Amino acid sequence: MRRPIFFSCFHSSPATLASKKSIKQFKLADIGEGITECEVIKWSVEPKSTVQAFDALCEVQSDKASVEITSPYDGVVTQLLVQEGEVAKVGTGLCLIEVEVEEETDSPDAVKKETPVQPAAESSPESCPDAETAMTPRPHPLDPSHPAPKADNFLATPSVRHYARQKGIKLAQVSPGSGRDGRVEKNDIERYLSEQASASPSQSLPGQDAIVELGRTRYGMWKAMVKSLEIPHFGYSTTLDLTALYNLLPILNAHIPEHYKPSPSSLPSPLTVSPSAVYPAPSLPQVAPSQQYTHLTYLPVLLKTLSKSMLEWPLFRSSITPGTSDPGAKPTLTVRPHADVSIALSTPTGLYTPTLHSVDTYNMYGLASTLKRLSHLGRQVPCGLTPKEMPKGGGTLTVSNVGAVGTGEFAAPVLVPGSGVAIVAIGRAKWIWDVDVGDGKGERRLKVGVSWSADHRVVEGAELAAFVECWRGYVEVPERLIADSV
Repeated sequence: MRRPIFFSCFHSSPATLASKKSIKQFKLADIGEGITECEVIKWSVEPKSTVQAFDALCEVQSDKASVEITSPYDGVVTQLLVQEGEVAKVGTGLCLIEVEVEEETDSPDAVKKETPVQPAAESSPESCPDAETAMTPRPHPLDPSHPAPKADNFLATPSVRHYARQKGIKLAQVSPGSGRDGRVEKNDIERYLSEQASASPSQSLPGQDAIVELGRTRYGMWKAMVKSLEIPHFGYSTTLDLTALYNLLPILNAHIPEHYKPSPSSLPSPLTVSPSAVYPAPSLPQVAPSQQYTHLTYLPVLLKTLSKSMLEWPLFRSSITPGTSDPGAKPTLTVRPHADVSIALSTPTGLYTPTLHSVDTYNMYGLASTLKRLSHLGRQVPCGLTPKEMPKGGGTLTVSNVGAVGTGEFAAPVLVPGSGVAIVAIGRAKWIWDVDVGDGKGERRLKVGVSWSADHRVVEGAELAAFVECWRGYVEVPERLIADSV
């Protein structure tokens, strides 16, 4: 055996590698044509988790597909910027990953390095490049530090390239693909074609059927309605007399607190006598412009009176407790201390049911402001409602104000799992001649139809009818609310 031969290398400023930690923000990439946002369905990692390139980070769902996002870096996840159930826009950060970055530095002092060299017969010039190639990690298609592949250098099998040519698709349009190292697969091309078809339904020829894929929100409504078939519904309809509220509403509108009103165009005249002359008066809370309004409607009053009835009837402040691991255990009810009410909200992107927590603690002006805010968030495109407004627990009652849209008086609302024990649809208020009141000749009264559906597994028909009569006692005699606030 030959002894290794040593040789010496001298350099005035040899290069050395120093590693340091750097925080990389991983952003949501453009995963399809026309997709501007995705909902994070599930995280596969948590803070302080160690990940390697191509490890699964999270699963996101767009209006068209569900996609698994993998890590482009080796490192440690330090923070999740988007939580499960929240919506992230394309180009915004999903998480922060701490990675090690190597930097080349020059030493001012001469360094002598001795390197053992094997005999020439046992070494070859090609051995070094191979070793470097083996140590170089494969690039991730979403890693911004790696350049994009050239137009003629996309990874795809010959059969996939032939299929893409048949469909008139360039590999650049679907790259990076879902395969290893960003390889374009056949399903990538098929998904791209389906996205193009769903994004441009108007391109179908006149007189022909157009197939349109359901969006994320409408597909969620589809699944919820299918699950609603598991609930035995009990319906109950009646009318409420709003005449007393009609006479009371102008008084309430004349005394809307100033901070709930939009800012006047001109400055108000100074007060002759200041309430803060001796001691500063309480400052008014800040109200965003999206929560301000100029007049009250019947809905905040109906919600407030409904919450008063819910306090008297704990059954309607309850929800079915989620199932336990024991399949033989009896179902239980969870009774809440306050009245939590969900509001059915029709928006440009679909139907949502944001929740108003502790409605019994609001006054009617505050309820009107909160409803205005929810309406503002829901009508944004994309929808501005977040899990804070739509928690998993939801409300124990749901209110649908269908009368604000059409002229219908009654409906048949549908109760879905997780939406509480009952739902009510409020119709259009109309003036009618009621022969049952007055001195026998009848009177002109303002009546509104209300249609209830309750979960008959836990609510009896007589209980629902008695609860609605309790609500009627507050609606038709609103003066009772004055005694409660004194």
